[in-house]
Amino acid sequence: MTEYTWYILAIVIYMAVMLFIGYWSYQQTNEYDDYVLAGRNLHPFVAAMSAGASDMSGWLLMGLPGALFVTGMSELWIAIGLAAGAWANWKWVAPRLRAYSEMAQDSVTIPSFFENRLQDQSRALRMISALIIVVFFTFYVSSGMVAGGRYFESTFGGNYLDGMLIVACITVVYTFIGGFLAVAYTDAVQGTIMFLSLVIVPVMALFALDDPSSIWTWATSHDYGPYTGGTGNPQFFSLISGVSVAAIIGNLAWGLGYFGQPHIIVRFMALRSPQDAKHGRTIGITWMILTMGGATFVAIIGTAFFGQDPAIAIVDRTSFETIFLDMGRLLFHPFIAGLILTAVLAAIMSTISSQLLVSATSLIEDIYLVFAKRKPDERILMNLSRTAVMLVAIIAGIISVHPSDSILGLVGFAWAGFGAAFGPLVLLSLYWKRLTIAGALSGMLTGAAVVFIWGSSQLGDVIYEMVPGVLAATTITVVVSLATKSPQAQVVETFDRAVEFSKQ
Repeated sequence: MTEYTWYILAIVIYMAVMLFIGYWSYQQTNEYDDYVLAGRNLHPFVAAMSAGASDMSGWLLMGLPGALFVTGMSELWIAIGLAAGAWANWKWVAPRLRAYSEMAQDSVTIPSFFENRLQDQSRALRMISALIIVVFFTFYVSSGMVAGGRYFESTFGGNYLDGMLIVACITVVYTFIGGFLAVAYTDAVQGTIMFLSLVIVPVMALFALDDPSSIWTWATSHDYGPYTGGTGNPQFFSLISGVSVAAIIGNLAWGLGYFGQPHIIVRFMALRSPQDAKHGRTIGITWMILTMGGATFVAIIGTAFFGQDPAIAIVDRTSFETIFLDMGRLLFHPFIAGLILTAVLAAIMSTISSQLLVSATSLIEDIYLVFAKRKPDERILMNLSRTAVMLVAIIAGIISVHPSDSILGLVGFAWAGFGAAFGPLVLLSLYWKRLTIAGALSGMLTGAAVVFIWGSSQLGDVIYEMVPGVLAATTITVVVSLATKSPQAQVVETFDRAVEFSKQ
């Protein structure tokens, strides 16, 4: 068989496994709560792997190795910030959100948690936060579909639209039929594929070198990749060379975004108990450190691997983001290389499915049910949620047919948008009794507005919009809460009971 035939065989097997998990999840899903939150019975291993896979996307396997290869270790600040933020998210948000979301009238979405936490009778907090989720995640899902189309286009030389439709259809099918359980378990499998690939590829590349120790000196004194002047990149291993203090702070601030990412923190709500958060943190952060370490070593080893052999080259000669894929292609049998190629596909699909389900759930749970005169029965609710999955996917697919820079550009600061709009609100909801409805609403809108204005102006070149967004949202939330009437006694009592429940 030809090389591409082996690749296609590996992809087909991967797609079949995803569909099988979707069918299995369908058989396990009998109630609406099962479909949207797996009945709050998610194993910490699945929750941790699912959170990691849906978080990292293709950046971990392509963007990070490529940036490190071209620039050097100064690009690591974002990874350091993300690792610290993920640890803090599991430590401080996971146990309390799991406990409090159940105590707050068994909330199954982030917007419903905000409403029930503060007993907002106006429903404004729930509606506005749901609209933010649906709008931003529709573009997020669209960007994932675009990435899937580009993946097939660059890997197989195929048609962009065909690739986009294949990725979209398979992802939509297993999300549609299996709901949260399918998304979580496919994410766990996809996270495992990403982990194994990022460990095996750099290790095998290191063994393939005649002098493995050369990886520590090659980049700083020899030509490789974009460096052709005979001196390499002398600052390759420097964390601070050519990087301003503002840039370091901005890159580290990426970690602040975790507290407000709906597709990540919803996993905490689905855990079996608040105590499972500790085990989930151990698994999730170990996975994250090892995979980002693998991506880092792909770049370090890649300087010598490709620099020492003029007969081989990285396909992407601009951003060098195919370095991981090219290593796998050169080192392994085409079938194994095909399985490694699925790691990128897994990263793309895991993110699409998670964001797709969160968008659809908010559309039904936080918008439709607010206007419904009465709550439909379980079967109708599940069918409505499946319809919403299709609706969001169709809109995202239409946007993806002719992708534009303006659409893809939204993704760059959507992370900051969620982080600033929801992050301070999540933390204050879980740790501050004095939070009020007016404070929550004004802070959420301020965070979103500051990120949008800052990120759309030249100020975005000075420091990442996450920093001013989070600072402004936190300040406004606290000031307005203190200036308005204290929460009712029942709200404070529920807060105290949720804190105790999280410690049991």
